[in-house]
Amino acid sequence: MTHPALKMYDYHVWANGVILDRLKELPENIYHKGIQSGFSSISKVLSHIYLTDYAWFDIISGKSMNEAMTSTDQLREEVETKSIEEMKKIFLDLSERNKALLNSQEDIERLIMVDNPYAGLLETSISESVLHVVTHGSYHRGNIATMLRQMGHTSVMQDYGLYLFIPQTS
Repeated sequence: MTHPALKMYDYHVWANGVILDRLKELPENIYHKGIQSGFSSISKVLSHIYLTDYAWFDIISGKSMNEAMTSTDQLREEVETKSIEEMKKIFLDLSERNKALLNSQEDIERLIMVDNPYAGLLETSISESVLHVVTHGSYHRGNIATMLRQMGHTSVMQDYGLYLFIPQTS
């Protein structure tokens, strides 16, 4: 049986794909358009989700949070300027690498120590880290839905409940 955190990660990958597909349906200028919101554009929100996923899986791989944050800081400008199609590809590539990493873990409940420069030391499990990635992504996909509505467009359903009703191919 699949560990619940891994099932939730599969949902996260699906939900990112759903929102990316919706963004591809909209006028191209919407993606980078400036807006008064928590983030200045949808592209910056999506980049934030990607870079956070990237950092947390670096941490799960054994890097320190400082190393992970340095890596994502170096990628930020490049990621923020990508097109929706390019984002879909890098999200897919990252999810494949992350699934391989997670599936290679002998014990997903293994504890890791995270030294957050803003919050201090945290002892947490790999599975809790995965759940953080998933809930973080859900929160910010909600930001994207709100931003789309502010610009006169609808979002798309991406709830976990809906995901459960869709036949899974992986």
